[in-house]
Amino acid sequence: MKLAKRLLIATAISGLFATSSVAGNADLVKEGEKIFNEKKLGNCLACHGANGKDINNPGSFGPKLQYLEAWPEDALYAKIYDPYTTNPISAMPAFGKNGWLDDKQIKALVAYLKTIK
Repeated sequence: MKLAKRLLIATAISGLFATSSVAGNADLVKEGEKIFNEKKLGNCLACHGANGKDINNPGSFGPKLQYLEAWPEDALYAKIYDPYTTNPISAMPAFGKNGWLDDKQIKALVAYLKTIK
């Protein structure tokens, strides 16, 4: 049952990026940066620093984000949507699965994360 659920999520997520790439869209990147930094939205900076980004007082609970430009967009989306599918003991919340971020917000966050070297 768990495998079927994971396959269903992976299939849905991979279809999200089949028609267009989120990387390179300046407005989307700007919105993603806002979500990354905004305490009432993603608040990613509470746990993560980011290589090559000027972030004031990032947290150190999560790993420093680096080389995300090399990650596939669907993998980043999946990690934000529900990190437990690839790491069942992750401390990162399931932002999409829990309804904290919607599809558009996650895509914007992915666009921003793809700018991290």
